[in-house]
Amino acid sequence: MPKIRIGLIGYGGIGRVHAAAYRAIPFHYGLPANSISIAGVATTRSETAEAAAAEIGCDFHTDDYRALLARDDIDAVDICTPNNSHHEIALAAAAAGKHIYCEKPLAMNVAEAMSMAEAVEAARVKAQMTFNFRFFPAITRAKQLLEAGFVGRIFSFRGRYHRSSYISSDKPMSWRLRREITGGGALFDLGSHILDLLYYLLGDFAAVNATLDTLIKERPIAADSSETAPVDVDDIAFLHARLPSGALGTVEISRMGTGATNDLSFEIFGDQGALRFDLAEPAWLHVYDTRDADVPLGGRRGFRKIEAVGRYRGQRAPDWTMSPDFMRVHAECQYQFIRAIQDDAPTAPSFVDGLHIQRIMDAAERSSECGAWVRIESAG
Repeated sequence: MPKIRIGLIGYGGIGRVHAAAYRAIPFHYGLPANSISIAGVATTRSETAEAAAAEIGCDFHTDDYRALLARDDIDAVDICTPNNSHHEIALAAAAAGKHIYCEKPLAMNVAEAMSMAEAVEAARVKAQMTFNFRFFPAITRAKQLLEAGFVGRIFSFRGRYHRSSYISSDKPMSWRLRREITGGGALFDLGSHILDLLYYLLGDFAAVNATLDTLIKERPIAADSSETAPVDVDDIAFLHARLPSGALGTVEISRMGTGATNDLSFEIFGDQGALRFDLAEPAWLHVYDTRDADVPLGGRRGFRKIEAVGRYRGQRAPDWTMSPDFMRVHAECQYQFIRAIQDDAPTAPSFVDGLHIQRIMDAAERSSECGAWVRIESAG
């Protein structure tokens, strides 16, 4: 594999995750240690950029991402900034001929997402989304089973993503609670992940009927302040969804799930079988097969666990028997982006995929406002 040099833009919590994943990729795929490098980092302040460069171990740092784009030793940029900057950075990167890896959600709204997808296509650069949950081996196995027709005709499905990160009314305001920065609340933050998983497995949504709500409408502006500010994004989003086939599903998204640390799961029910996945048990996929004998006394009918563990395509090291984790699926997602660059192959999840998720979220917001089903325009 030829060397590839990354320019990292943003270095908060997720920026650190991406940096660690790039460093881990050679160990997972038997590549030379210098085959992937972070050649520079940009943040909004010079002191944080300098600290980030020291932590990463790269020579170049800046408080202006445009300086990264101007460098010949940067092949691709990784956007780890708040949502309201994705559009500007991606368009500038495409114009500079840089490949782009972008955190979710793709943009603030459908118009921005559409222009980003069009810009990377016109510039003929590779562009990929960070929908890393796709890359658990159990999800890959679920995709294979669905494509093989294992569950038969899909009757219904349900997905959920709950966290308890905002249950305290004393938790102060942050950028994730400001619409002008995020574009949306729990729906954008958590919902983009579970919606992408269902989209990846089941295909396009045709329509949604949603309810979004803000449960804590005022929060302190800072940890030690008595002054409050209004919260103008959703805390929870509950969706009814319909596939083009007519199959119905529900999707629950909440940052107010008391007791839920990072609870993501889904179920898919068909006339021949069913699938279940729970992020708390990431090495396994649960399957039910109606073709199993049901006699005597129930026979072998019932959900069974099939192992997925660490079976990643092309993996050479370390041992596949190790259970997958959050960091590992980031490495796999980033590795697929790098392979797409090296092989001149399509990216997945692409910016077009990100645009479709943006359309679903937009339809959910409009549905909540009007109290009715809203159809989803195709992203194709």
